[in-house]
Amino acid sequence: MYKDYQKHLSTILKEIKEAGLYKNERIIVSPQGAEIELNTGQKVLNFCANNYLGLSSNPDLIEAAKASLDDHGYGMSSVRFICGTTDLHKELEKKIADFFGTEDAILYAACFDANGGVFEPLLTEEDAIISDSLNHASIIDGVRLCKAHRYRYENADMEDLEKQLQLAQAQRFRIIVTDGVFSMDGNVAPLDKIVELANKYNSMVMVDESHSAGVVGKTGRGVTELYNIPGKVEIITGTLGKAFGGAIGGFTTGKKEIIEILRQRSRPYLFSNSIPPMVAAAGIRVIDMMTDTNALQDKLHWNSEYFISAMKKLGFDIKPTKSAICAVMLYDAKLSQDFALKLLDEGIYVTGFYYPVVPKGQARIRVQLSAAHEKEHLDKAVKAFGKIGKELGILK
Repeated sequence: MYKDYQKHLSTILKEIKEAGLYKNERIIVSPQGAEIELNTGQKVLNFCANNYLGLSSNPDLIEAAKASLDDHGYGMSSVRFICGTTDLHKELEKKIADFFGTEDAILYAACFDANGGVFEPLLTEEDAIISDSLNHASIIDGVRLCKAHRYRYENADMEDLEKQLQLAQAQRFRIIVTDGVFSMDGNVAPLDKIVELANKYNSMVMVDESHSAGVVGKTGRGVTELYNIPGKVEIITGTLGKAFGGAIGGFTTGKKEIIEILRQRSRPYLFSNSIPPMVAAAGIRVIDMMTDTNALQDKLHWNSEYFISAMKKLGFDIKPTKSAICAVMLYDAKLSQDFALKLLDEGIYVTGFYYPVVPKGQARIRVQLSAAHEKEHLDKAVKAFGKIGKELGILK
């Protein structure tokens, strides 16, 4: 049969390439940072990593990871409830809960697993999930695995959310689910208003802090800090793979009974290996660093405001943002790829985003700022964007 199926797949791949939607991967041969080297030998400034605090190659994190290799070995070769739990895993979970002001936390291999494993153990066909239309794919997939009734509201639209909450009164328990920062646009969920509506309509709230933890709020504690509502959200999910060191690993933190049920019934937790001890050790060091000082958050906030302001002055169409994500709207898929390639020639590494990552006709270049960027890096990127923008007729 595979000969026929191979032909089928080849046709699909050809169509993807002809539509300008094929994704190529560039190979990095240096540590992750503001400046990186590609396998072509080209050295470029990196503006498309989730390395928001510049910690992906931080010497203190590397030291913590190396020390744990001597103390705890390389891998656990087990899931948590069999023989995959170390003192490092438990210490990191406690530090995560303390950092967010919650009651308990549970670690996963990735936040995709955290979101994929949170709904099915907690909710049944008697219950309801009310989800933002721009929520991450991991939330969407997690909702699909659950038998709860599904309601969807337009992105950050509180009037529509209220309508869906009214409809969901027919169910037993309800939970509103939202990203903290929407990764393709950079806008922050109006969590204060969401919590108000949740209280009005007797609903719980879950927020994914993957792109907001370490980034949003004065001390990087995310959208609950930004809106001064710590402890008002029942469930927070997040990742160690972005601001918190950029490695791998996810977490769910919140009410202790919820976390306890997840330990008993969440399938990605029960059937996936523990994160390596070295990742847990580095995660502990990250939380300690963020608790001790706000220096990296302060620099990231300055970098973001400076860059976004400069891009707007040039005349680029920028999505409203309160995060370290700057979505430069180009709308055409091929144009976004051509723009990114030309920027690479200027030493600026970015990626064009297009369908199916974003809706058709909404192609863009997503620029991600980092505390690792210096002002000269930002100025070089702005200058390159201006040059290519004029070459391609986007700017006058």
